[in-house]
Amino acid sequence: MQEISTKPYLLRALYEWCTDNGYTPHIAVRVDNQTRVPRQFVRDNEIVLNISFEATSQLQMGNEWIEFSARFSGKSHKIEVPVANILAIYARENGQGMAFPVESAGGEAQDSGADAELADETDAPAAPRAVETSPATDAAAAKAESATDGSQPDDDGSKGGGRARLKIVK
Repeated sequence: MQEISTKPYLLRALYEWCTDNGYTPHIAVRVDNQTRVPRQFVRDNEIVLNISFEATSQLQMGNEWIEFSARFSGKSHKIEVPVANILAIYARENGQGMAFPVESAGGEAQDSGADAELADETDAPAAPRAVETSPATDAAAAKAESATDGSQPDDDGSKGGGRARLKIVK
């Protein structure tokens, strides 16, 4: 019998910790052909999703999939994310959470872009790590949450809609 991964249990625990403390849980997801999200909000094969009670309907966090309904630009979408594709879960308000290594499984999304940058720099298997988000990640989360098409300023103030970055805390 194959051992069940600890990842879905850690995701559920951190989701519960966020909600118990009044924080807004967000997940960073690597998007591939198995992931069902509105493609217009995917940047560099990644998307940040607000999974709070207020932002979702019928949230189910299983061992293989996270599924829920959410509104993007006023339109309801059924979201289906393989647990294996989750890069991180964190609280929007303080950036506390955990990053996960993501192994390549399914085909990449049509959107094209760079692979996830959360992988460890060594060839050794990486363990989940605590993370703190940067202002760019918060901007990306706000952009995904509000689902507007306006460009967000980069860290340097220029309008480029820069890619969200996670700060690794060891």
